[in-house]
Amino acid sequence: MKQILILGAGRSAQTLIKYLLEQGRTYNWQVVIADRDYALAKEAIGNAEIARAEELHIEDENKRGKLIAAADVVASLLPAFLHITVARDCLKYKKHFITASYNSPELKAMDESIREAGLVFMGEMGLDPGIDHMSAMRVIDDIRSKGGEINAFHSYAGGLVAPESDNNPWHYKFTWNPRNVVLAGRGTAQYINSGRLKYLPYHRLFESYEEVEVQGFGPYEMYPNRDSLLYRKLYDLENIPSLLRGTLRHRGYCDAWNIFVQLGLTDDSFPVIHSDRISYRQFITAFVDGAVEENVEQRLCDLFDISASSEIMNKIKWTGIFEKKKINLDMATPAQILEQLLLDKWVMQPNDRDMILMQHEFTYESNGDVKKRISTMEAKGDNAQQTAMSRLVGLPVGIYIKLLLTGKVELKGVHIPVMPSIYRPVLDELEQMNVIFKEKEVILDS
Repeated sequence: MKQILILGAGRSAQTLIKYLLEQGRTYNWQVVIADRDYALAKEAIGNAEIARAEELHIEDENKRGKLIAAADVVASLLPAFLHITVARDCLKYKKHFITASYNSPELKAMDESIREAGLVFMGEMGLDPGIDHMSAMRVIDDIRSKGGEINAFHSYAGGLVAPESDNNPWHYKFTWNPRNVVLAGRGTAQYINSGRLKYLPYHRLFESYEEVEVQGFGPYEMYPNRDSLLYRKLYDLENIPSLLRGTLRHRGYCDAWNIFVQLGLTDDSFPVIHSDRISYRQFITAFVDGAVEENVEQRLCDLFDISASSEIMNKIKWTGIFEKKKINLDMATPAQILEQLLLDKWVMQPNDRDMILMQHEFTYESNGDVKKRISTMEAKGDNAQQTAMSRLVGLPVGIYIKLLLTGKVELKGVHIPVMPSIYRPVLDELEQMNVIFKEKEVILDS
């Protein structure tokens, strides 16, 4: 009996676990779920006879090693910084490894040793990264197979709240890791436009957004992701004149979020002294130049040249940042304080639904015509627990594990899912689950 080890039983693992329990009954697999929270792992498997739960503190090297050694394939749904610890154990015990997170430089450096061991370590096998790679490469390969030459590729994605659950002025709720949302965009965004390299530092990111039309859904704001340039090599588009990947938000989000960025409230580099003793109002007053508590709202408006009744100011007030409520979080960074504030405001209510939007845009030349192909995917969750985010992160991991354990993966080394032997069966099965990209093509000129 082949054994699958899933490390992590949090929200993003729920759909994966359900899928593997279903497949495990068909293929006679055993599924082991290990988490620091044993009750959570136990709840995830329910009464499934082919599964068992284990309590695992990842720093417990002895137990971690025993669980990995007993498995045939290991999937890590742990925080990204822990993947390398698991990957090293997988190499040590000669076990296949998969994660939905980005492949780190440390993981890539293990490639030769992994090949020599006859193993495959597949990273970036979730939603973004993951489904974005596979769906883009399917179109890229199709265009090339027909003699087309791609000269522009734009790709956008957003984890959003569904319209029927959109009831706050930001038109946003946390559908994935809140900390990652608060820290999103840090660093310098890099992309290429009409053959010219472009660099957009963090302090300009949310004021340099563009408005893009998402097929069937209307206009959204888009800000560039950190590094679009590395996808030239990953997608074999090294000579492409224009390539940009970005994040989607509802209109009005970026201007308001930019206020927090400019004030320094997303800074995660230092603790606020006695943060547990002060109020949110005192906190923001300390960041607004020339302000005292009595005039902090007006002073903020003056600094950013906005009116007290503006949409931007209404969003900021709605967060509760001007309230005299105590923070009650000791030695917290500004980013941690802002995250705690928004956790209450941007929370998904039990019956709320999230929505994933993803769109690829390809401009290419073929048979003397300049064409544009647009490929768009939309998916909604069922409620705050059964989210589209969890489904679209977990299902590609599960489908890949099935391919691996049924002998349909011949790769060795460290990879991401950009090859037809992987993306075709994964996308085909996802389409059976209603994860469908709708395509439109137009001729721009001739």
